[in-house]
Amino acid sequence: MSQFGIPEAGLLMIMGIDTFLDMGRSATNVIGNSLATAVVAKWEGELAPEHALGPDDVVPPDMIPGEVPGMQAGHA
Repeated sequence: MSQFGIPEAGLLMIMGIDTFLDMGRSATNVIGNSLATAVVAKWEGELAPEHALGPDDVVPPDMIPGEVPGMQAGHA
C-alpha cells in the first residue's frame, strides 16, 4: 500500500470498524423499508381489517390474511 501513499495501519483500522458500521447501515435499511411498507399499506387501506379487531377479539387460526372475522367466504 505504500506505493499509493496509504498507511497500512489506518487501512486496517477502517476495515475493522467497517464491519460494525455495515451492520448499522443494514439495520437502518431494514427499518426504513419496513416503515415504507407500513406507510404504503396504510395508504392503500390494507391495514384496516387488523385495526378493526379489538384487543379481546380472537382470530381463528384458519383465517385468510386480510379477511375480516365473522364474514363467510364468498359474501361481501
